[in-house]
Amino acid sequence: MEDSGTAHLRPRRGLRGNEVKLRLGLPKGSLENATFELFRKAGFNITTSSRSYFPAIDDPEIDCMLIRAQEMARYVEDGVLDAGLTGRDWVEENEAKVVTITDLIYAKQSFGRVRWVLAAPEVSPFQRVEDLEGKVIATELVATTKRYLASRGVKAKVEFSWGATEVKPPELADAIVEVTETGSSLRANKLRIIETILESNTQFIANTASFEDEWKRRKLEDIKMLLEGAMNAQGKVGLMLNVKKADLATVLSILPALKNPTISQLSDEEWVAVNTILEESTVRVIIPRLKEAGAQGIVEYPLNKIVL
Repeated sequence: MEDSGTAHLRPRRGLRGNEVKLRLGLPKGSLENATFELFRKAGFNITTSSRSYFPAIDDPEIDCMLIRAQEMARYVEDGVLDAGLTGRDWVEENEAKVVTITDLIYAKQSFGRVRWVLAAPEVSPFQRVEDLEGKVIATELVATTKRYLASRGVKAKVEFSWGATEVKPPELADAIVEVTETGSSLRANKLRIIETILESNTQFIANTASFEDEWKRRKLEDIKMLLEGAMNAQGKVGLMLNVKKADLATVLSILPALKNPTISQLSDEEWVAVNTILEESTVRVIIPRLKEAGAQGIVEYPLNKIVL
């Protein structure tokens, strides 16, 4: 007989016996690899081929589809997808009415935010957005740029850019609005940032009706918890070590910890085990100091998730 405590884990069935699954959109393109890696750390293995837009996932309750981030919010709003991952920028660009389940602060190159900036050639006279009155601005983020210009009382022609936006000034446009993580591409093309018009990060969004569905909402909240746990573990490692009680205070003074380290008694009453979490960048400095303080059996191990 089925354990009632695990009954909710079964795929739910519709009126005709078909399994009801969560339709999840994953971003195709620049965020694809980073998203797959985040899901892997969260406990989901996703595999795809170059010819398929329907990745396989090792969760029978989820069907995945690859969609460009620019279109994701629209498909989620329309109910084609129950949920998806896309940038806050594209939610705002499409003025999509969706539920933001959580912010996931990662981008294609780093685990941080990106900026949409107004930029012009270094040699141009443009110093402020007001200087672009009557000029031409190229961007992929057309609607957001128009709203931004209107808020500043600036009238300029905003043209959609199909790509390679950085190379368009000054011949094809006077300025651009482009996304950047580090600014290196803008500098390489001799462009100067005038203003930041929007900061963005990846968001986990849901269709409003899907989020009201009890089964889908629970599934989405489970995925949220696991993704956030994977994000929390970024750049952190676990550290285990043994130390004599007489040296414990010295060892603890060296260890920065997420919370107080876990201390366990060993079979030898004079020794304890210490388990803690710390920033990976600090380990190479801390381990030699721990050894000097009397720590033994020091083990560093990777972390996939930290669920707070």
